[in-house]
Amino acid sequence: MKELLLGLRLLLGAGRGSRVRFLLMVAGSSIGVCCLAVVLAIPGILDAQDGRKAARVPDCIREASGVNCVASEGDPYELTRTDPYGSEPLTRVFVARGSRSIEPPPGLKRLPGPGELFVSPRLRNALQQEASLDQLLPGEDRGTISPQGLAHPDELYAYVGVGRDELEGGGDRVTTFGKSYADEPTLEPSTLDIVRFTLAGVVLLPLAVFLSVCARLSAAARARRLAALRLLGLSRKGTQRVNAAETVAAALFGAVLGLGVYWITNQLVSRIGLPGFKWYPSDGALTLSTILICGVGCPTLAWFVGRASARKAAANPLAVRRSAVEKAPGKWGLLPLVPGMGIVAGYCVAGATGHPPRDTALSSVLMPLAVVLVGTGLVTLLPVFSRSLAQKVARSTQSVSLGLAMRRNETEPGGALRVATGLVILVFAASLVQGVLIELDQVSKNTSPVQTYNISLAGTTADRQRAWEEVKGVRGHAVVMASRSNSGVGSWAPSLEAVVATCEQLRRMVRKADGCVEGRPMLLWDPEQVATDVPEPGARFPFDLRYDGHHRVMHVKVPRERLRYSDDVGLPVFNSGSVLLPPSAVPAGHRPETATLTLLSGSAPETVRQVLDGIGGVDPTTEVDTPGVVVTSLQQITVVKSLLGIGMVLGLIIGVAAYLVAATDRAVERKPQVTALSLLGARPRTLRAVQVAQVVVPLAVGLALAVVAGKLAESSYLVTGGGAVYWDGAGIPLLLACALGAVAVAAVGALPLVGRRIDPELIRRD
Repeated sequence: MKELLLGLRLLLGAGRGSRVRFLLMVAGSSIGVCCLAVVLAIPGILDAQDGRKAARVPDCIREASGVNCVASEGDPYELTRTDPYGSEPLTRVFVARGSRSIEPPPGLKRLPGPGELFVSPRLRNALQQEASLDQLLPGEDRGTISPQGLAHPDELYAYVGVGRDELEGGGDRVTTFGKSYADEPTLEPSTLDIVRFTLAGVVLLPLAVFLSVCARLSAAARARRLAALRLLGLSRKGTQRVNAAETVAAALFGAVLGLGVYWITNQLVSRIGLPGFKWYPSDGALTLSTILICGVGCPTLAWFVGRASARKAAANPLAVRRSAVEKAPGKWGLLPLVPGMGIVAGYCVAGATGHPPRDTALSSVLMPLAVVLVGTGLVTLLPVFSRSLAQKVARSTQSVSLGLAMRRNETEPGGALRVATGLVILVFAASLVQGVLIELDQVSKNTSPVQTYNISLAGTTADRQRAWEEVKGVRGHAVVMASRSNSGVGSWAPSLEAVVATCEQLRRMVRKADGCVEGRPMLLWDPEQVATDVPEPGARFPFDLRYDGHHRVMHVKVPRERLRYSDDVGLPVFNSGSVLLPPSAVPAGHRPETATLTLLSGSAPETVRQVLDGIGGVDPTTEVDTPGVVVTSLQQITVVKSLLGIGMVLGLIIGVAAYLVAATDRAVERKPQVTALSLLGARPRTLRAVQVAQVVVPLAVGLALAVVAGKLAESSYLVTGGGAVYWDGAGIPLLLACALGAVAVAAVGALPLVGRRIDPELIRRD
């Protein structure tokens, strides 16, 4: 305890420079703790959203087998529909109340009755702006869903009250709301792994570097002071405790300040929101685990770092007081880099030879491990590489400025690199983010110029079908019938699809169709599609029809004549091997038992929105399949991009803060050496050139290594992601621009080290 009190007394009475250093350590620790709290809060925000989603899922009390519901008279029914509203999901829950009352879902005081509507605040605003949404949400607005029933404030969610006859038997029995899990989580586990991987590389790795920089502020001055205490009789452990007291005090004040800054940030940002990602302030509230990790873990870490940094002064105080030449940095810096680059290079070679890995579980462990090893290796390798480079340049150069700078880097290789390390890691992390964005772009990009909509015709009327075909925005339509399936358990029988359309309708649905003859059945054949089982010419397939409550079987004979057509390769409208039937081939007034109405429109988001609104206007409860548009996946990708944006902003803050803190500390620490050179006759211009070269040369080398290692890590990540793009040449100019910008910032930051006034008092004690 005496050593701790002595450390605090030295902190308060060691002069203005010591107090400035302490404030820098507090500021740096607060920034680091705030960024750490943000990273720790993200899983809690996602869990809170998934918890509210799970609490509103319609369910029923099940039998002991857990399969069938316990049915009773008067149970309500529900039907859930999720449609794309741009790139966001619009969820509508149609509820038909029964004679037996049940507990309403969270966010509602009662279930809506027929013709009643409860909507989320965001959906109410959308209804006021777009009148066409009224077709999807029939009923009178009776209230707002409270936050307990919404995943996030921007969710598009509605409960629509309908009669039992409107569900037409398509609804599910509901006796309770709430499950132990969400049917559609905010982020799937595989997507969440991407977020964890990126945050580890973009935030946590630079954060570790930043905290180590803060812990080693004014390392030389502190070491000399501790060595003096050791020579005055203080024990070795006592010397380490004195140094740890200052570090722990700074970390403790910084942790309290950082948690306060996080609380304010959470209150502001949660109300403003991020693109595609918004949360309630209570979701991001500080948890006990976060407070313990930041408030206890950071000071504990600072204690051990403080003791370790004072080890040299406690063990050999005379060498520290006499400014003995430091030992050359060891080669152990290669230890983490070699295995990390081995993993990265192995994946790159696998991708280049056309043998990408198939074991995603192993890759999900190896890739984050490789990123951490490579990033750590870059940090530990820089002093070794900088000293070797400084030795070679100092021997060969004829420039006084460059020679002085390199000799300083040779004797103190870690000094300038404390300034450069944060920027090096920032550029390395930026390359990883590029890889993640490329992979997400491959998933979310809609490369098809058209969009199809599939609507089941089971139980629908001819009037509804005609209304859907005439929806504004639809430029083509056709009916695809499926033959009766005779397949059983352990056996398989061939089936046939029949496209009921005229030649004009076919040409509107596909890119090219040559040789179509009106009124003649033909076998559709697209050579670009993957080969399937083509039915034998002359084979007959039964199709079930209905008319006025009666059933009829129509047999279709596979024609020998083929019609070659070209369809979209990625998302074909029709399957090659189907039979084109003229509408006259179907008996008048008959409706197919198993058939799908396929509509076609452009793929522009506003066109898709218009068509979906029109389909909902005919029947709001219609289930529409939109191939190529998985709205929940698009929403997850938007959330991931927002989280990546948070990570990049945090990484930028950490990198810039590490540079500013280290540069300010270095400016104070180097003042005596700069003053001594000035008294010896060195001109200010020469001294400025020395300071710039001393920082820029090792930084340029470190950034070059970061760009190379980052691009290799990015390519290996793309190889393990399973996408079509492995090598990102388009991202290299951006990385190089970031590297050049970092060099320019570092050069400008080194200039204030040399002032216009010489203060001999700075070197009087030496």
